[in-house]
Amino acid sequence: MAKNFVEEVRWRGMLHDIMPGTEEQLQKELTSAYLGIDPTADSLHIGHLVGVMLLKHFQDAGHKPFALVGGATGMIGDPSGKSEERNLLTEEILQHNVSCIKDQLAKFLDFDSDSDNAAVLVNNYDWMKDFSFLDFARDIGKHITVNYMMSKDSVKKRLTGEARDGMSFTEFTYQLLQGYDFLHLYQNNNVKIQMGGSDQWGNITTGTELVRRKAQGEAFALTCPLLLKSDGQKFGKTEGGAVWLDPKRTSPYAFYQFWLNVADDDAKKNIKIFTVLDEATINGLIAEHDEAPHTRVLQKRLAEEVTRMVHGQEELDMAIKASGILFGKSTTEDLAALNEDTLLAVFEGVPQTEISAEDFAALPNVTDLAAYESLVFKSKGEARKMINGGGVSINKGKISDPNAAVEFDLLQGKYLLIQRGKKNYFLLKVVK
Repeated sequence: MAKNFVEEVRWRGMLHDIMPGTEEQLQKELTSAYLGIDPTADSLHIGHLVGVMLLKHFQDAGHKPFALVGGATGMIGDPSGKSEERNLLTEEILQHNVSCIKDQLAKFLDFDSDSDNAAVLVNNYDWMKDFSFLDFARDIGKHITVNYMMSKDSVKKRLTGEARDGMSFTEFTYQLLQGYDFLHLYQNNNVKIQMGGSDQWGNITTGTELVRRKAQGEAFALTCPLLLKSDGQKFGKTEGGAVWLDPKRTSPYAFYQFWLNVADDDAKKNIKIFTVLDEATINGLIAEHDEAPHTRVLQKRLAEEVTRMVHGQEELDMAIKASGILFGKSTTEDLAALNEDTLLAVFEGVPQTEISAEDFAALPNVTDLAAYESLVFKSKGEARKMINGGGVSINKGKISDPNAAVEFDLLQGKYLLIQRGKKNYFLLKVVK
């Protein structure tokens, strides 16, 4: 094998629980493992990335990863750590979500090679949709006792009143359904290990128990820690909500900025988990960071590595260039090089107004432009004074003559960026 998977995830801080015998199984032969992903959205978010990186390291170590999208279980809800049941998805929406998720996973996993350890995507809806309740109760339900299911922490918490409405039978059966997934993959695909977050340990071990009782086989389990930020908050959540991998949901620029702005302690942890950089390189970066934390060398490398993996080099270059526009010295050319999505992402939240192409063409000079609709200045006198003082830039070019004509190349054919002082930006959109 290329490398020892368990040792690799252990030094990276990605190992929480491991069932005895798991490491020996991995050292013995090429082994298949699966990890479940909830397909209730058409994009993964960065909370999914810990599990995805587990699968990536697993494949890099020469083993075969299975990504299981829970088309069936995703319709029901998982009691572990949740207080609400999920909404039922239609099959059409489900298929769309699965297709989008596979495209994102393909950036991390090799699905297409001819090698024995090519990744596989499976959907438990495929084997659950025709499984009748009576067949399930007879063939599967009899192998796991209610006492065993009640002993799981995830079930205990719901039954002791942490959730207002207790726990439905639907949710109670979730661990049995997830356990059956493991049994199905064990019997049909020789999958011997299930991986997941530490909150999944109870469900995963139900699967190993079902394999033992129903198939007289041996199956294994491995979990990673649930990731929290240094302030104790859940990782991957921001004031604006989740940070998505889909560029239409979270722009590559905003994605890059998220990683760039993580706290120092989180950066030291995250660079091990979310990159494939080796231990020596990471230790070198941490030492360099500790010498001069203000340079944020660790955050910059982390942001570069993850953004490149998810969005590619071109979008990374664009995000770096865009960051320089707000936080460093940049030129009109840098600004003009941004595509519209990045431009709008960079200046999200800055004051904006629209002007018709006719009114724009009729503006006599830059003073009238700067005072238009009081967007930048409340009066022409205030605008003229600031322009004379060298405090106004348009599209990153300094304006010195208050009577200069309005002759600028519009960004993306429709925008002008007006800057007052060092930090105040305004966006004017010319509508045709």
